[in-house]
Amino acid sequence: MSAAFGRLRGWARRTKAEVHALYLAYRDPRTPLHARLFAALVMAYALSPIDLIPDAIPVLGHLDDLLLVPLGVALAVRMIPPHVLEECRKKARENPGRVRPAAWGGVVVVAGLWLLLLGLAALLLARAL
Repeated sequence: MSAAFGRLRGWARRTKAEVHALYLAYRDPRTPLHARLFAALVMAYALSPIDLIPDAIPVLGHLDDLLLVPLGVALAVRMIPPHVLEECRKKARENPGRVRPAAWGGVVVVAGLWLLLLGLAALLLARAL
């Protein structure tokens, strides 16, 4: 059990470092606009205190953190030019945790999605009654 926990901790540490490198790449002017926009969305969601699926829901609550964030990071990383990403990874290793981007964008996006879903549910409920 402790070996699996150690691997999970290592994976989480690497993902955190990758998000940091992604933040640095987002700020780099050599990163294409589409990659910047997608990286901003992924970082905002990863750092947002509001989840698309609340953590209180058993299993599904943590599934978004375990699947959506790493998949989003992996996709964003593929959009960034390799030389830019390597420089940003190096900077992230040299200054771990030094830069923490604001997560308000993620809060707005996720809260907006929740409000949209609640509105649709209310509309469907009103039609059914």
